[in-house]
Amino acid sequence: MPLTGPDSTTWPVPLTGVVPPVCTPLTPAGHVDTRSLRSLVEHLLAAGVDALFVLGSSGEIAYLSDAQRRTVLGTAVDAVGGRVPVLAGVIDMTTARVTDHARCALALGADALVATAPFYAATHPAETADHFRRVRAAVDLPLIGYDIPSSVHSKLTVPTLLALAGDGTLAGLKDSSGDLGSLRRLLVALRARGLDRTFTVLTGSELTVDGALLAGAHGVVPGLGNVDPAGYVRLCAHARAGRWAEAAAEQDRLASLFALTETGDPAHMSVGASALGGFKAALGLLGVIDHPATAAPQRPLPDASVREVRRILAEAGLL
Repeated sequence: MPLTGPDSTTWPVPLTGVVPPVCTPLTPAGHVDTRSLRSLVEHLLAAGVDALFVLGSSGEIAYLSDAQRRTVLGTAVDAVGGRVPVLAGVIDMTTARVTDHARCALALGADALVATAPFYAATHPAETADHFRRVRAAVDLPLIGYDIPSSVHSKLTVPTLLALAGDGTLAGLKDSSGDLGSLRRLLVALRARGLDRTFTVLTGSELTVDGALLAGAHGVVPGLGNVDPAGYVRLCAHARAGRWAEAAAEQDRLASLFALTETGDPAHMSVGASALGGFKAALGLLGVIDHPATAAPQRPLPDASVREVRRILAEAGLL
C-alpha cells in the first residue's frame, strides 16, 4: 500500500529522481528572505525536480531558530502548492525535540519527514532504532533516515536500516555517509528482501550519482542542485534510459562545477561556510536570490571568492 501524506496526498513508493536540499535565503540581517525562497522554489521546479527537501544541511537547519524553521517550511510548502512532495528536515539532538519538530511539520503541510540519529550524546544502534520508531509512531508521515556521520558522529548501520525498512518505520534513506561500500551492501540486501520496491534510497554524494544509480539507488539529494538542478535532472534521465556514457559525461560536468564550493580560504573560514557561501553566491549571480548571506557564525565569502564563483559559472555555461 502507498504511504500517504497530509490531505491524502499519495506519497510515491519509492520516491525517485532529483530532490534538492533547498538552501535557505537570508537577508543581511539574518532573517529568512521569503521572497527569495519562493524564487528558489520556482527555479527548482522549473528544472523538473521530483521533490524538495527543506531544512537539511544545505538549508542551514543547524543554524536556524525554531521560529525560522517554521517560516522556511511554511513558505516552501505554500510556494510548492502541492506540485511535488516536500520533505521536511526535523533534525535535532533528542527524540523529544525531533518529535516536536515533526508535529510542527505535519501541521505546516509537509509530505514526509527527514531525521538523523540523535546526537550530542552517543547512542547505541538499538537506541537509534528506538528513536526512529518513537518519532514514526508519534507523527503519521513517511519518515526518511538521514545518514550523516560527519555531523552526528554515528553511522546508520545496514542491519539497523534493514530492520527499520522491514517493519515500515522508515520509508527511505538519505545517504550522506560517503561510504559507498556500505551503500552498495544495503542496496544488495534490500533487493534480496524485495524491499527495494518500497524503500527509497537517495544518495547525498552528489559527485558520484551515476555510480549510485547504477548500483540501484533511486535518486539524489544534491546541494549543487540548487545551482544547476537541470544538470541533475538530465543525469537521472540518462541513467533511467540506460545511457550510462551520457550520465557519466553529465556527472563529470557537475563535478567541475562543484569547484564553486571550494573558493573560500580554509585559513579564514570553514569548509561548510565556503560550500554554502558558494551555493548562495552562485544563486545570487544567477538572479535567483537577492542576498548571498549565510547564517552566523559562518563567515561570508570574500569578494575574490565571489569573482571565482562567477568565473566557474561562466565556464559551465550558466552565466
